[in-house]
Amino acid sequence: MMDWTDRHCRFFHRLLTRRALLYTEMLTTGAIIHGDRDRLLGFDASEHPVALQLGGSNPEDLATSARIGVAFGYDEINLNVGCPSDRVQDGRFGACLMAEPKLVGDCVAAMKAAVKVPVTVKCRIGIDEQDPEASLDALTQAVVAASVDALTVHARKAWLSGLSPKENRDVPPLDYGRVYRLKAARPDLNISINGGIASIDDSAGHLEQVDGVMMGRAAYKEPWRLLAVDPVLFGVPAPFASAKEAAAAMIPYIERELAQGTRLHGITRHMLGLFTGVPGARAFRRHLSEEGVKPGAGIAVLREALDLVLDRPPQLAHIAA
Repeated sequence: MMDWTDRHCRFFHRLLTRRALLYTEMLTTGAIIHGDRDRLLGFDASEHPVALQLGGSNPEDLATSARIGVAFGYDEINLNVGCPSDRVQDGRFGACLMAEPKLVGDCVAAMKAAVKVPVTVKCRIGIDEQDPEASLDALTQAVVAASVDALTVHARKAWLSGLSPKENRDVPPLDYGRVYRLKAARPDLNISINGGIASIDDSAGHLEQVDGVMMGRAAYKEPWRLLAVDPVLFGVPAPFASAKEAAAAMIPYIERELAQGTRLHGITRHMLGLFTGVPGARAFRRHLSEEGVKPGAGIAVLREALDLVLDRPPQLAHIAA
């Protein structure tokens, strides 16, 4: 998610779940090829497994960007065919590519030829006036012919005309059944579902129909939910006994980043929802938001915020979910 799942966010989320696959923000091929690669692509080794999500529509540029990503150590290369923002449309990538399945197939084929790690696609069920049955089938056929390794489907249309990017996340109705039908028709293709999935229990239900579940905004806004991923979905203990323990484990990382010039709020902004729903959560958020943005804010701000809130063990994360 652009401007959200940066390297600080991913480091934090990895403390909450060891098993979930993490994704970068969508990065354009132009930024990767011509920009500051260390700043854009650098990540901590603890983030593995982590996928690089690309935005673009030029097969050669995507192949080049995929090779660069693999050189940095990413475990998967993902092509975004689902983002509906105006900026993305102007660049001829994201959801507008649902109208060009052959081009998407060419892009996947070029990346597959360039790298040995899995190459995957994230898409919508359709755009604008498209029939979701026909549009999703056409896109799937094109990427399967290009030997795509997996497909993640956001179970909504994207309306490129008439709805804002924010409205496109909520207004078009969800159609999980369309994704289930695709999986039934393509049993050999690894298919994950995305869109409106708000809890780990919801994820477990979807996993009875598809191979994987992608949680986006729910996991970001209420990261405590991730504490239940490993015990509920993978049958192994959570990495930490509580949300407070996970937050405390961020302290050495934050201290290292502060020493390198990173501002505290650039990291702790990803932690604001960690205690949502427990006593003291509002005070925790307020303290981090108000004090963390001040020049020179240090690790004491996080310690003080943690003293204001009760804890949430993994079992309570599951119950609340």
